[in-house]
Amino acid sequence: MKRLSSSLLAAAALVGACYRTAPAPAPAPTPAPTAARGNGGAPTNPGDSSANPGGGRAGNGAPGASGEPNPKPYASVITPAAKSKSGLFKVHQVGTALFFEIPKAELDKDMLVTTEIEKTPAGSGYGGQSVDDNVMRWERRGNRILLRSMNYSIVASDTTNPIVSAVANANYAPIVKAFNIASWGPDSSAVIDVSDLFKNPPTELGISGSYRGTVDQSRSFLNGATPYPENIVVRADLTVNLAGAAPTAPSRSGTFGVLWSIVKLPEVPMMPRLFDSRVGYFTDRTVDFGRQVQKSETRTFITRYRLECSAQMVGNLCVPKKPIVYYVDPATPKWLVPWVKKAIEDWQPAFEAAGFYKGIIAKEAPSKAEDPDWSAEDARYSVVDWLPSTTENAVGPHTSDPRSGEIISAHLQIYHNVMNLNRKWYWTQVGALDPRARRLPLPDSLAGRLMEYVIAHETGHSIGFQHNMKASAMFPIDSIRNPDFVRRNGHTPTLMDYSRYNYVAQPEDGIALADLIPKIGPYDIWATHWGYAPIAGAKTPDDERATLDRWAHDQDTKPWLRFSTSDAGASDPRNNTEAVGDDDAVRATGLGLKNIQRLVPMLIPATTTTATDDYSDLKEMYGSLVGQWSTEMRHVAVIPGALESQEKYVSQPGARYTPVSAARQREAVKFLNENAFKTPTFFLVPDILNKMQGDGVITRIVGAQSGIISTLLSDSRLSRMVEIETLYKPADVYTLPAYLADIRGGIWTELSSGSVKIDPYQRGLQQAWLDIVKGKIIPPPPPAGLPAGFVMPKAPHDVQAIMRVELKTLDGQIAAAQGRASDAMTKAYLADVRHQIDETLNPKN
Repeated sequence: MKRLSSSLLAAAALVGACYRTAPAPAPAPTPAPTAARGNGGAPTNPGDSSANPGGGRAGNGAPGASGEPNPKPYASVITPAAKSKSGLFKVHQVGTALFFEIPKAELDKDMLVTTEIEKTPAGSGYGGQSVDDNVMRWERRGNRILLRSMNYSIVASDTTNPIVSAVANANYAPIVKAFNIASWGPDSSAVIDVSDLFKNPPTELGISGSYRGTVDQSRSFLNGATPYPENIVVRADLTVNLAGAAPTAPSRSGTFGVLWSIVKLPEVPMMPRLFDSRVGYFTDRTVDFGRQVQKSETRTFITRYRLECSAQMVGNLCVPKKPIVYYVDPATPKWLVPWVKKAIEDWQPAFEAAGFYKGIIAKEAPSKAEDPDWSAEDARYSVVDWLPSTTENAVGPHTSDPRSGEIISAHLQIYHNVMNLNRKWYWTQVGALDPRARRLPLPDSLAGRLMEYVIAHETGHSIGFQHNMKASAMFPIDSIRNPDFVRRNGHTPTLMDYSRYNYVAQPEDGIALADLIPKIGPYDIWATHWGYAPIAGAKTPDDERATLDRWAHDQDTKPWLRFSTSDAGASDPRNNTEAVGDDDAVRATGLGLKNIQRLVPMLIPATTTTATDDYSDLKEMYGSLVGQWSTEMRHVAVIPGALESQEKYVSQPGARYTPVSAARQREAVKFLNENAFKTPTFFLVPDILNKMQGDGVITRIVGAQSGIISTLLSDSRLSRMVEIETLYKPADVYTLPAYLADIRGGIWTELSSGSVKIDPYQRGLQQAWLDIVKGKIIPPPPPAGLPAGFVMPKAPHDVQAIMRVELKTLDGQIAAAQGRASDAMTKAYLADVRHQIDETLNPKN
């Protein structure tokens, strides 16, 4: 994700900006019209971008007799009443009009323009949403300024190559907006009225992706602009007539608070580092037609900060010319500020591995007394923003230069209620191991440490790292139950996995409480070195390739350094989210199940700590515990029909994909039959349930089981089983018919009993299986709201064929068992199931 700024200091920064009345400058001569630069052709008249509105809006460069805009004297446009501020450009507020004064030196320069929604009406998302970013240039054409959208998706890097002109012609920069020059300022700076650019933004700067409707300019207002040395921030309230809103809706209008940031990109781009799919970085990419290869070549660069060595050394580490600095939002709760700072500086050992002394540091935002000009919106600053939101989330986006991948700025967004998510995760995963979690809420010292983990993870994203979901499968289970190993390495090799807390650990293992929580691991240290360490003598990205490839070979002998395989999708059973120890998910889930069972009797004492508590917290934590059970079971459900993988390049021998053995697949199905498809009676404690809800317990349990069945019977999984048998021809094959028969046997196990009695929980589970199987044969109708004529996708033919066999086989088993049904409900149920099977296999319509 790429974003620029979002801060709760926004309003304060705007109000606190120092406005001043602009002095009348010395008259500047009007430059003669010039030919258009860079795009060829004689100057043309693209039309006026602003008609004279009259009233209080001073001079707008209206066309003269020749049709060319006629700039007016500076003092008649930027009047003594103007409120003016200086920065990248001067900005002037004259009544309701907003003017930019663009210096000649800033024309034809690349600038990154980001659009963000800061405030939304109820039901339309939440503040801080990134909308888009575009590279743009201000270009003069006669007495007009054109705003052009630049595209770096195709280039010709070799400027001596004849294809350069063809690439330029195929990548002609669109004109986003044309502005009449209202006046000339000192040193031939162009003064233009940009009010309409932000009150009625074009598609490139608009927010139409966030609503359906049209902007009502009569109810839209500019909220001012603030210039900084390297960027300008503009704010507006855009009111939209919402299309399709029901007549009974509370409002058929929506007002959005929108922020734009215009950031000057470096005039000399950083040398890019080429992406390698064996190492998980975010990327910028371009198609380069100027290279001497026999195809159009996509060049993909990692995103990273520009971190360069100064001449100063501390031991064998260099002091960076400009370290990576993150500021803590003043809105952050005071008790959490030390934890936020520590989270950022947790990454220092990783940058030491890359050769930098204090390559990343944390600072508290200065007070107004310390620095009256400091603002979180200033593009020079990366900030950890604290948002007063009920959203249980945190994100770590950054904005990068598409020409080189250089990270320009990062704004982590920490939503206040992520603390509740931390609480649920920690309690449901390791609450049985930590006495501090026996009673909720968690103590501040523990809650702060959990926030440190979350913010360190988001910091990893903001310095360039993708998720690495494979990492949690790279340490053996015996290792992550070993206190000394975990103290040194953590239970997962990286902070960038969703491997939260060590639920595999058992009370008898003696794992230190501090080591239940992830920390910077060996992958983080290695990958930071791979992406940030300078490579001596390299002058171009290609010069670095051999060294980077050699570093990537460390993964062959150190599996804990591996990254998720680029095109494995859901086929790799070790690429799980929310997993610990999934190198052996059956064993890991069995251990996790023990901790879940330990927690059930702790639910009431943990969630009812005072006499005035209600039972809402009990209900929330009970639901989270059932969800944790379902999540861990799914880590087992992805093993059948899977292929383990390692990302490899040509320089590494061996296969990228290897089928999981038939024995491991059978073991997974056996585990699920015994644990997921037998009613988890340990959840069914009357003293808990009668305090939570009057009904719905069966639905809750069956819903969790249904998700596991869906995973086992996904079309892609069943199709892969056919392919594995056909393509890989392993000696011991777990065939699709055998696989489905084993699942059916586990779910319908009562049919083989001498006296057949099926309880409501098992009936719900079996009906879930039946609905999923029927859906493979007869796709369900499309959900409401889809376009007319939409057809639900069908399962592959092989899947449909084998599912028909499954239903016919089940029908025969039920027919043989009906006479042994021991109660009226079971008899009625079995008869109904046979009726459903008949309707599916022999539809009347």
